[in-house]
Amino acid sequence: MRQLVLFVLLLLSTSVFSQTKSIKNSPPLAEATPRSVGMSEERLSFIDDVLTESIQKNEIPGAVALVARNGKIIYHKAFGSAENATRRDLKRDDIFRIASQTKAITSTAVMMLWEEGKFRLDDPISKYIPEFENAQVLDSLIEKDSSYTTTKANRPISIRHLITHTSGIGYGYIDGDERFKKIYHKAGIIDLFTTEPVSIKDNIKKLARLPLHHHPGDKFVYSEGLDVLGYFIEIISGMPLDEFFRTRIFDPLDMDDTWFYLPESKHNRLVSVQTLKEGRWEKFPAPYAYDPDYPVKGARTYFSGGAGLSSTAKDYASFLQMYLNMGELNGIRILSRTTVQFMMANQIGDLWGDSGSYYGLAFSVLNQKGQDKGGKGSIGSFQWGGYFNTQYFADPKEGVIGILLKQTQDIESDETGWKFRQIVGQAIDD
Repeated sequence: MRQLVLFVLLLLSTSVFSQTKSIKNSPPLAEATPRSVGMSEERLSFIDDVLTESIQKNEIPGAVALVARNGKIIYHKAFGSAENATRRDLKRDDIFRIASQTKAITSTAVMMLWEEGKFRLDDPISKYIPEFENAQVLDSLIEKDSSYTTTKANRPISIRHLITHTSGIGYGYIDGDERFKKIYHKAGIIDLFTTEPVSIKDNIKKLARLPLHHHPGDKFVYSEGLDVLGYFIEIISGMPLDEFFRTRIFDPLDMDDTWFYLPESKHNRLVSVQTLKEGRWEKFPAPYAYDPDYPVKGARTYFSGGAGLSSTAKDYASFLQMYLNMGELNGIRILSRTTVQFMMANQIGDLWGDSGSYYGLAFSVLNQKGQDKGGKGSIGSFQWGGYFNTQYFADPKEGVIGILLKQTQDIESDETGWKFRQIVGQAIDD
């Protein structure tokens, strides 16, 4: 009886904050001509030239590119091949594994719960996941058996540390420190996603027992912190991560093609991960960290908050448009304007370095130095990308979104990313 009462209370508490309407009522993304929003169609056609030439030179197998301005999609095209075996043509609505582009969506979910007063960003994560209580920092690795010595962390890992990649947690297979690759591999940590029947809860509890790169808050080290926060969202919301994303973010934003595991009806739209072998594009083989047949095969039980989603250019553009609208789209408010402003502020000082950008609570954000370098947009432009060669940026000052989706690994000659962004900027005509 007590469990039933708790369950009912949980349902009531989560439904109170399901979605909120906004007095601002920005329309959903729709197609328009470049001229109608002050963009040059002739200059946007340079994108066609760059992507076509790159495919002809065998630098990429294919790509989908999307450009939007002021809430209107004014360029959306597909080029090249989607699948190495059949060589079927890419289509605009094909689905790509967006990997680390998942992180911004997980960060958004965290901040939605933060807005509801569920926690403070500087709360220790051990308050919610006790396994992180006695965090340890790696001293040395004993090579013969991958055992190690540690020192106790000088402060607890906070939620803010996790969302800003300053927790000290590593990233296993893609970690820059070989010691952590060995430690995570030995422990069986899932780094990206898996087709195996494991849960995010099980993976994060194992991860919590492993050593850190550094004391929390001391450095920026790209990490599985957003996977930890995926499990944290499940704890706070009382919902599986995929269900929270679907009901609180994807359905309100009409992101019907964004999933952890694709429905069978969408399998034929998934683009293959390809690599170049002796001049031919082939299906990328699976390393130990993940199965490239994800997200159409497997147990469908693991929801990676750091890298698990697949999506389309149109869906992700809707997500970014919500941010350009300061947290609202189509009359539904996902985040408040004040929260979006806070998320775009520098959260880690100079730990990010002096590269022309800083790190907020979901994105890399361009500063004055970055704008002055040229080719990357205005101050406040935000961006990120994904492991399988996907990228996005949004420029709040110009109202511009750019998305370029590919599915490749282990290639060296692809320069379409910087060229695409540079071309979008020079096509502004007002």
